[in-house]
Amino acid sequence: MKPNPTLQPTARDSAILRSTLLKLTATQKIVCTVVVAVVALVWYDLLNRLIAFGDRIDYSGLHVLGVQAVEFLQRYNPFFWWAVVVLCTLIIAYFLYGFVQGSQRRVKKKLVQADTFTELIEQLSDPAKEVLRWAWHDRSHPVTVGVLQRTAAELRSGRAGKIELSRQHAALLDG
Repeated sequence: MKPNPTLQPTARDSAILRSTLLKLTATQKIVCTVVVAVVALVWYDLLNRLIAFGDRIDYSGLHVLGVQAVEFLQRYNPFFWWAVVVLCTLIIAYFLYGFVQGSQRRVKKKLVQADTFTELIEQLSDPAKEVLRWAWHDRSHPVTVGVLQRTAAELRSGRAGKIELSRQHAALLDG
């Protein structure tokens, strides 16, 4: 690997990190996508059945409430069932969101195997390695997927330049 005189990470560094992260998180992403798709399809079928059920309800047996009450129930019946559908959809979306967030939290804690880490380090430039060192706060614990995700995000936000600027500031202050 040739040295990087600009002290900035290259686009190749971001691509290498993205590729590594995709390999490490592919299973989680596929599982989440499949679960969300299956739940959406099942819920779509159930909501159609629920709406059809609501359309078939006949309130004429409640004539003891009065003609106006029965007419009111029949007029607003579809709105009631659509409100039930919306409420259930929000509840399902809440649980799916929690499932996906929990899955992402679990994958962030996943340890990066030594061979994967070695392969990654051999391909990264020195400035990208500096950003990885910066993102890896607790060296007493192995590198996790979350550390690599933070490294990728910090590379995109220009962390390597900020690290270099802080070194220059420290040198001026000490100097």
